[in-house]
Amino acid sequence: MIVGICGGSGSGKTTLLKRLQTHFSELNPSIFIMDNYYHPIEMQLKDENGVYNFDLPTALDEEKLTSDLAKLKKGHEILVKEYHFNSPPDKHVLLTISPSPLIIIEGLFLFQYPKVRSQLDYSIFVDVDPKIQLDRRLYRDQETRGYSREGILYQWDNHVKPCYENYLLPYQNKADFNFRNDSRADDDFNKLVLEIEAKLKVIASV
Repeated sequence: MIVGICGGSGSGKTTLLKRLQTHFSELNPSIFIMDNYYHPIEMQLKDENGVYNFDLPTALDEEKLTSDLAKLKKGHEILVKEYHFNSPPDKHVLLTISPSPLIIIEGLFLFQYPKVRSQLDYSIFVDVDPKIQLDRRLYRDQETRGYSREGILYQWDNHVKPCYENYLLPYQNKADFNFRNDSRADDDFNKLVLEIEAKLKVIASV
């Protein structure tokens, strides 16, 4: 079973993934992170002001991403370089991802690549207040990436928001589950787990 998690920057996709990974630990889920497939910076597009835009579907290596996911689904082990922002390619750690009855894939462009979208058995859209998303991004990018507040706000207005509006929001109502990452998160998580468990049983019985 392939479960996909989509949501805007700072929405809490990774936190939800980790909660699901812990809940379904007995299945030893395969964790597939789309961020690990970013093209090198020299292949990234720049906006009209010469600033690299990482919030485009073209920012990722769609061909390798879809090929690796297909291999994992067929029961084959894959090797992936773990992506760390601002780290040179030769410093990225090589990860071994083993197949599992449950594969959890997480990324911004979950619905953008047809060969990914067609593989999904269940999809989740993480929804949160945009102000919370921006606050999280400001904290993360200043603390871990060394960005200035001005630079972060520029990216937010010119890259992140258009990305969300163009490539994510149109699919919100097409997801199997809308996860409200606010005061209702625990209730939604319990409902989500029940739905995934039911889906797993159906797939196992086929």
